[in-house]
Amino acid sequence: MSNKVEKKSSLSIYLSKPVSLYYMLLGSSLALSFMGLIMVFSASSIHSLETKGNTYAIVLRQFIFFVISLPLGFLASRLSITHWQRLAKKSLMLALIVLAVVQIPGVGKSVNGNHNWISLGFVDVQPSEIAKFLLILWAAYMLATRERSGVVQANVLLLIAPGFAAAMVLILLGNDLGTASVFAAILAGLLWVSGVPMRLFAFVTSIGFAGIATLIVTSPNRAQRFLVVLHPFATADYKNAGWQPAHSLLGLASGGLFGVGLGASRQKWGNLAEAHTDFIFSVIGEELGLVGTISVLLLFAALIFAIFKIAMRTHEPLVRYACSGIGCWMTIQVVFNIGSALSLLPVVGVTLPFLSYGGSALVSTYCGIGFVLGAARRDPRIYEELKRSKFPWLA
Repeated sequence: MSNKVEKKSSLSIYLSKPVSLYYMLLGSSLALSFMGLIMVFSASSIHSLETKGNTYAIVLRQFIFFVISLPLGFLASRLSITHWQRLAKKSLMLALIVLAVVQIPGVGKSVNGNHNWISLGFVDVQPSEIAKFLLILWAAYMLATRERSGVVQANVLLLIAPGFAAAMVLILLGNDLGTASVFAAILAGLLWVSGVPMRLFAFVTSIGFAGIATLIVTSPNRAQRFLVVLHPFATADYKNAGWQPAHSLLGLASGGLFGVGLGASRQKWGNLAEAHTDFIFSVIGEELGLVGTISVLLLFAALIFAIFKIAMRTHEPLVRYACSGIGCWMTIQVVFNIGSALSLLPVVGVTLPFLSYGGSALVSTYCGIGFVLGAARRDPRIYEELKRSKFPWLA
């Protein structure tokens, strides 16, 4: 009993130190990134050999983007508020431009039915990933301006919703409902943290759900993917829309407590499509078992907890709203991806932050994490504790 009390007190003491939030954010981000490289290699090796002629081709690309992401994240953590304000003013325009470029004939590229990619020859880029971060910055700037001016809360909807709506329309033109849903969830999160009246928030979210439901019902393919969640092993659905969620569950179920072993997944041998992107959580469950999946969930819990706690500590409105938006972004992507892998949600085709293959997503995610780390560094208590720590260079 005394040991449990000591452990609880030690944990509470650790969490009570503001600098712990910095370490949690940095440590969980790097741990998830290294785990992502290992699991992308494991999950993609067969697919990479079949399509690229080399088992290392896909993971090598991911490693290159990881190397690119690190200095970008470092730079983001060192930029001043003034620099972020200048970028935030123009970020809506930049986001809409990169999303519109995809719709130019001959420029955009379709992947798995979604026309939301740009091919640069040696690599494909997904502009919607960059747009997520840019829109969060713009919304944070607008909300911060409103807060300083003292405008009534009901105007928040008219302040940021049109910008998000324009971005979602451009994404839906590419037939990507999953990414559009992520944007809608980020908007809902920002409305919540901005303090809109509960009635208005409930009305807006109801309209959002109704819109998504309409898009699902009016598309036979989307409707089938939605309905198959109830029973992916049904005879009529198993070899069609139920194939991915069914084999995702088979992989997770066969992992047991400790998994079948790293690299020993059977589902990645052609049974589970997109094993290194949309369903990497299933490969983790199969190869590393319940221990591996719980470890991933704990790392994400630490990451998201640290982001929102840092947001609560800052006094600068732009930083507070941007960190909150980034926290909503990470949370909804984790929920969507893992929910799809567990067949609790329809397959929406969004990546699992840090873990899934995807250069655009990794770069954008590190820019967001770098922003939050910068917010933590500007906290006087965290800064002083970093200077006194064993790693003063972090300050």
